[in-house]
Amino acid sequence: MAVKIHPSVDSGIKKGKADFAGGSLTCRCASDPVEVRLSSQTAHNHACGCTKCWKPEGALFSVVAVVPRDKVAVTKNEHKLKIVDPSATIQRYACTGCGVHMFGRIENKNHPFYGLDFVHTELSKDEGWQEPQFAAFVSSIIESGAKPSEMGAVRARLRELGLEPYDCLSPALMDAIATHVAKQSGKLAA
Repeated sequence: MAVKIHPSVDSGIKKGKADFAGGSLTCRCASDPVEVRLSSQTAHNHACGCTKCWKPEGALFSVVAVVPRDKVAVTKNEHKLKIVDPSATIQRYACTGCGVHMFGRIENKNHPFYGLDFVHTELSKDEGWQEPQFAAFVSSIIESGAKPSEMGAVRARLRELGLEPYDCLSPALMDAIATHVAKQSGKLAA
């Protein structure tokens, strides 16, 4: 039996559409759900093993992408949103009714990812979102209760799905972080 990663990828990864221009995310409340409109395609979609990201029941990983902050708007029931951990770098806004994380925002203007919001496109009925492209913070699933002895099988399943496993972010994102830090320190011309 194949290792279960996340319901949106366990049966295979559906390719996104290059010309997709966005859609809506809806929490899981049966009445008065929170709705968030994304007016652009997402980027850097990935399976994330960290212990902070929202995961559906039974999933080892979350599936999370980024979108420009100015392309995110809460369109229904904003009053139901609350920041999960005000001390966290990513301010994750969750629905107080169902607990689903609707978006995460970085407020520190010096952070390399400032200006990008983190979103879970599985909360959308719209089709065309960028597909997951890699897996990040894979070892962190152990902190959530995964058995260390099963990590080989988890990594093999991620590769089988086409999601290269990393214990940090993808090389392109790590390069972006290092470039940002080097520019801030003056080691690299802005």
